[in-house]
This record gives sequence, C-alpha cells and structure tokens, in this order.
Amino acid sequence: MSDTNELTSAALRARFAAALGEGDRQSRWLAAFADVPREHFVPSFYQQDGRGRWYEVSESDPGYLETVYSDNALTTQLDAHGVPTSSSSEPRLMLTMLDALDAEPGHRLFELGLGTGYNAALASSLLGDDNVVSVDVDPELVRRARRHLERGQYRPHVFAGDGAEGCPDRAPYDRVIATAALRRIPPALLQQARMGAVVVAPIGFGIAKGVVSEGGEVSGRFLPVPAYFMPRRLPSRSPDFAGLEAQAGRATTVPMTDVLERLKFPLSLALPGYRSCSWRDDEGELTGVGLWTEDGSTATVHISGRARQTGPQRLWDAVEKLAAVFPDGVPAREDFGFTVDSAGQRAWYGEVGGPSWAM
Repeated sequence: MSDTNELTSAALRARFAAALGEGDRQSRWLAAFADVPREHFVPSFYQQDGRGRWYEVSESDPGYLETVYSDNALTTQLDAHGVPTSSSSEPRLMLTMLDALDAEPGHRLFELGLGTGYNAALASSLLGDDNVVSVDVDPELVRRARRHLERGQYRPHVFAGDGAEGCPDRAPYDRVIATAALRRIPPALLQQARMGAVVVAPIGFGIAKGVVSEGGEVSGRFLPVPAYFMPRRLPSRSPDFAGLEAQAGRATTVPMTDVLERLKFPLSLALPGYRSCSWRDDEGELTGVGLWTEDGSTATVHISGRARQTGPQRLWDAVEKLAAVFPDGVPAREDFGFTVDSAGQRAWYGEVGGPSWAM
C-alpha cells in the first residue's frame, strides 16, 4: 500500500471511529477502531451483483477502502457452492458486543470465532496481546488471520480447533465472547471462566449477555440489537419441500409474514438453527413461506392459508404456539433473558418462570 493510501486509511479510520461514536457514545473501544487498520484483515471481500452473483473486490479496486470503512459486514469466504462461510462483522455490532463485555485492560478474554482476526486485534489493542485467546474451526482461516495480525504486529494466542472446547491451558478467563451463532453457551467455556466473568454471545438472532456465578451458573438478558452471525459449521439436511406437495395440509390463521418478520427472534430460540425462505409471484407478491431445521423437519404455508409439515419436529405447530404467546407486535429482544444452571439452559420471556424454551 502506498504512502498516499496509508494517509487515506488513517483519515478514513478516524472518520470511521467518529461515526461509530455518534450521539456522544462513550466507549473506550473507539480508540481501538481508530487505531486498528481494518483493511489489514479484509484485503479482499465479496459482493453480489444485480443477479445475485458474487464477485471479489480487492485493494486495487475503486471504492475498496471506502467500503472497508463503512458500517457493513463484509463477506470474506465462500464455499464451493457460493455460500458465505466467513465474514467481517458489522463494526457497530462489534462495538456493541465489545462494550457489553465491560472489559478492563488486563482482563483475559476468550473468543470463539477468530474469523479474519479483526476482532482479536481490537481486543489486543485494549487488553494486551497476551490476554487474548481466539480459536476458529477452519485451519485456513486461522492461517490467514495470523498473517493479518502479524501485518499489524498484534500477537494474541490463536489456534485452530473447536471453540466450544475453549482453551483450558490459558484459563481462567475474565471475559468470554463468541462471534459465531450459537444455540447455547458451551459448558466448557463456563468451566474455564472466573466467577463474575461476563459472557457475550449470539444466541439465535440476538446477543445474550450474562454473568458467571458460583458453580458455573449464568443468568442474563438479551441486548436490544438484532444479530445474524455465521453459524457454527454443523452437518445438516436440505429441506424436502417437494415431498410436502402431496399433503392436503391444514388450515392456519398465522400470517406468513409472522415467520419472516414478527416472530423471527423468538422462533430462533424455540427452533434453534431454523432457516426460512419465501416464494413470490411475478409481481413480487408473497405466495408462500418454508422453514426447516437440520434434522429434516420441514414446513410450508401457502397464501391459501394451508400449512404442511413433516419430520421429527412439527415446525408449524411451534409457529402457532409462539403466535399465541405473542399475538400482537414485535417482541423486544431486551424483554428476553436466559439462565444456565444444573437444570440446563433456557431462554425465557419477561421474567424467570414466564414462557421459556430449551437452549
């Protein structure tokens, strides 16, 4: 990168950090965003054209730096089928999660999900290299992240492995953060956390924040912000929508848009790992919705109001139960909490003892 580009990068970084701090937001992490060059960790990324085809944008392309220093998630890895498998998260969401840690210099942090290494660099900038441990399941991502970190002279402890197992050799941890979508808090991470440690992790389509108490129990609530992180890589089965067409189905009064919009967050707690899609006619009008889980459970509902479902989980039954709990409006994420104790892990609505779902 030329000296001119370095100056441009520094100026864009300063403006970027200032934008993240708009509204007199007080955060000690803003200095890290102004200091750590994001382009070191995203030397290229992928965007989609008008037809949904992916193309790569690199350092030599017009607008590259401006996009890097925008408040956008950037796709950094695709699989053989063109499905995104890694990204650099939306910076404002990263800041929100880092703020939620309530971390102080000298705290030891474990991060599940190294990705590009950008978040680990931000953490190292405040907490110190030796206090940051980060792991990713993809060895190639770890190799790349190491190069990115070395470019900026950051030296956290990073390795390839199952982040759900933690890193007992570097424990105990004062703070734990996950940057991959989880279904529950991995028990090993709680066992490796100090009493009083803060845990921040994406659960479903939200961010859970809890405090570890004696015996590894945790209680906390969800932050008000939405979150859609790359899921941990687990085996799954594709939905068999065609197999449902032979069913007569049954009537349902739950609108299709409830699945796509209003109930999106509570559904991610009640049906961990669920996915959805929609069908539209030539005019763009919604005609059907499908949802499925990795065990092969599948459900569809048509504009006619007929619901069909198959598999070990009755997915549309779960939708209807949630619609009864939340008959109107979009339930606020901050009204949900979670508890981890000897009885297991549960997310709940309102207060402990209210409607709840196993995590």
